[in-house]
Amino acid sequence: ENTEGYEAASAFTYIKNLRGKLLLIHGTADDNVHFQNTIEYSEQLVQAGKQFDMQVYTNRNHSIYGGNTRLHLFTRLTDFFIENL
Repeated sequence: ENTEGYEAASAFTYIKNLRGKLLLIHGTADDNVHFQNTIEYSEQLVQAGKQFDMQVYTNRNHSIYGGNTRLHLFTRLTDFFIENL
């Protein structure tokens, strides 16, 4: 029952302060951070008028690996950094 602590630690609290480019990446089978949280966060970004990119990996867990997934992830991250830094 630490409402203030939870609010201070929540990424939702700081949406209005976001600047620059944002890339959300999530595996739909993540059991550490549930995919629904990212969907809710993306909706709040939309409602706040914040532009963002989003990459979803179907049936991948928190580690996002398997098949060509890791190469795709690192390529996506590298391209994003090159374009935006």
